[in-house]
Parts: sequence; structure tokens; C-alpha cells
Amino acid sequence: MQPALAWSVSPAAQSRAALNCTLFTDAATGRPLLREGDCDARITPVSTFNIAVSLMGFDSGFLKDQHAPVLPYRESYQAWNKDWRRDMDPSQWISYSAVWYAQQVTRHVGRERFERYVQGFGYGNGDTRGDHDKDNGLTWSWVGSSLQVSADEQAAFLGRLVRRELPVSQYAHEQTARLLKLKDLPNGWQVFGKTGTGAPVGPDGKDDYSRSYGWFVGWATNGQRTIVFARLAQDQKLEEGAAGPRLREAVLQELPTYLAKL
Repeated sequence: MQPALAWSVSPAAQSRAALNCTLFTDAATGRPLLREGDCDARITPVSTFNIAVSLMGFDSGFLKDQHAPVLPYRESYQAWNKDWRRDMDPSQWISYSAVWYAQQVTRHVGRERFERYVQGFGYGNGDTRGDHDKDNGLTWSWVGSSLQVSADEQAAFLGRLVRRELPVSQYAHEQTARLLKLKDLPNGWQVFGKTGTGAPVGPDGKDDYSRSYGWFVGWATNGQRTIVFARLAQDQKLEEGAAGPRLREAVLQELPTYLAKL
């Protein structure tokens, strides 16, 4: 599976038995409201990086709105997930986390501008080189490769997005938020977020799906207050279904209780 779901993990994170972080911050100030676990451990962002790619796409003019452009699926694309083997618009891309769609956006943006965006976003370690000796940073750096981010850094990036402080147009901020809208909670909060799923490489050089990682990052707002969250969890055994979506469902069930206390 190419770099597919093989996650890069920083040396500091490799020494930890199982990565887990729960982080909530005040969007207006960036102040942590709850911070538990390995929130400083850097690992690959995988599909959570689609938030950054969306901002690039709308700012550059390649992405038009939630349903344009519709990009055709081609057999030459790497699509290990059967749900990716279809034509897609931006909303479907975010929903299915299709790597090939993100790659078409970054190819349009181009290497120089892509690197400038990542640096301007202050995203993680900022390393867009990609795999060693493969010259694939523009299309793979965020998928089990050189680009790594911690939960602390995810929250800082999302705080800037919510405050509309990133070096992209206001339209890019607005349209990206629309893509990330998930649901309304019973207590009046609206939730926005994105998942990411991957697995560490085992001793045999293959992805170890019994130790899958899940990301779920985003924010919740009730019109008066906005709280950013970043959740990271690693499986202890082989589980059914992708780790990111499983984590999202668990967090969405817990969010009303958390938000009422913060």
C-alpha cells in the first residue's frame, strides 16, 4: 500500500507504548481547557491534513465551492479504499478522505506554493520533502511520510483557522469550514471536524493494523463561544472499521458532556 497507511512517528513518540491525547482549547485565546496524554507527540497527519489542502485549494482558485470541481477518478490513481473509486466533488473528497483528490489539488498548487502554504500555516514540523529519494513531497508528505504534527500543533492550526488568521482568503476560511461541518449537538453546539487513520509499520515492514491510530480534530461553537479539540488514540488490538471514524463517533458521543464542563 505505498506510503498509504504506514505512519511516520517521531523518535520521541516511538518510545511511547500507545499514543493517546485529549485536548480542548479556547479558540479565542488558544488557552488549554483540558490537556491529557501524549499531546506533544508528532506523527503523520494523514487525512486531517485535508483541512490544510482545502484552504490551499480554495485560496488558489482550484476549488470553487462544496460541489465544484467534480474530478474524474482514473484507474492510475492509488485507491486502496473501494469508496475512492468514483468521480468526486470537494464535499465527497472530505467525506471519503480520498488521497487522490487531495493530490490533484496539491499538484495544481505546485511545489513552491505548497511549501509556502505549509510554512505560513505553521503546520507541524513543516517538512514537505516526502519519502527519502522519491521526490514525492508534493503528493505524499502528509501520508506516512516526512510531514508530522502533534495534537498541540493541530489545535494551534485550527485556532488560527477559526479566528481566520491563516494566510489565505476569507473565502478559503469560510468554504473550508463549510466542508468540515458535521452535526448539531442537542445542547446547541455545532461541530466541525476531520478524521485521520493510519497504522504503524511492524517489524516485518508491513502496516500493523492491530495498532492503528485514529485522529479526530476540529471545533465546536454555540455562537458565543468556540472550543477547538484534537483527539488522538491508538488501538491495543485489531478492531473492526477504520480508527479515525471510530474515534469520531466516540468523541461525538462524549462532546456534550465535555462542553458542558469546560
